[in-house]
Amino acid sequence: MNPIDIQSQLQALTNLDINEQTTSEEAGAAMQILSRFNQCIVGLVHFSGMTPWERHPDEELLQIQEGTVSVTVLESDAVREVTLQSGSMFVVPAGLWHKQFSQDGVKLLFITSETGNEES
Repeated sequence: MNPIDIQSQLQALTNLDINEQTTSEEAGAAMQILSRFNQCIVGLVHFSGMTPWERHPDEELLQIQEGTVSVTVLESDAVREVTLQSGSMFVVPAGLWHKQFSQDGVKLLFITSETGNEES
């Protein structure tokens, strides 16, 4: 496998402005899958707005490349919200519903399960 230049991949991404009419095809077009890794996908996404609720059978790693994003996680006894800025990383626990919001746009690298993901 050849090395991947993440910065050039980030520059090629178009921003997805998520709204009620956003289709899954539009969402897919805003993502760039970089590699497969231990039954996971490694990818980049550039978006603004609120993502739908989702959950994964395994942990999901989020690493912020540019911008700011708030991640809301529904834990068994609480709602947890964290705000992540460029350079920070967060691991969403396995099986928990979560969503992300970025007012001004965020570019992030993610590693998530290749199968078994759910959206609400």
